[in-house]
Amino acid sequence: MSTTAVPLRPIAKGSLTRLWVGVAAIALAAGGLAWAGQMHVEATPSSFLSHNAHEDGVVTTESGLQYKVLSEGTGASPTTADVALVGYKGTLLDGTVFDENPQAPMPIDGVVPGFSEGLQKMKKGGKYRLWIPPQLGYGDQAAGPIPAGSVLVFDVELHDFKSRAELMQMQQMMQQGAGAPPQGTPPQGGQ
Repeated sequence: MSTTAVPLRPIAKGSLTRLWVGVAAIALAAGGLAWAGQMHVEATPSSFLSHNAHEDGVVTTESGLQYKVLSEGTGASPTTADVALVGYKGTLLDGTVFDENPQAPMPIDGVVPGFSEGLQKMKKGGKYRLWIPPQLGYGDQAAGPIPAGSVLVFDVELHDFKSRAELMQMQQMMQQGAGAPPQGTPPQGGQ
């Protein structure tokens, strides 16, 4: 058995230095990107909302609520006297999901002010993203997994809404229907 030696070319002068300079530049760039990403997550609510207000399609209301129409619905919008059927996902700015439900009934006047205001802007079938500032959410109070002073981010779809009067009427009709004997059944009683 014989071993064949393969001659290696010598490394050009300065190549090793350039390699280490390249590795250092990549490490610095990665560190800078990580730092910039961390600064975005740790931004104060007001600095985040100020920056977000300039993003494409974001509308800021007089109260400070920010929203973006992801898809417009049709028809009328709900009022504070209505109950909405919505699908939603609520997150914090860092992406932590604190609540999610694909189909939940919600009285428009029974939710945090920012969510109520956002729902009143929507139409049936619409999908919006809401950024609710702390003063329109839970303010300086912690609420379960939501820290005090948090901006709440919601992706919301408005499936339908009804007035409270319509819901009461539907409930009464259902109760009356449940109490009536099925058709074709003779009433029962004593002889």
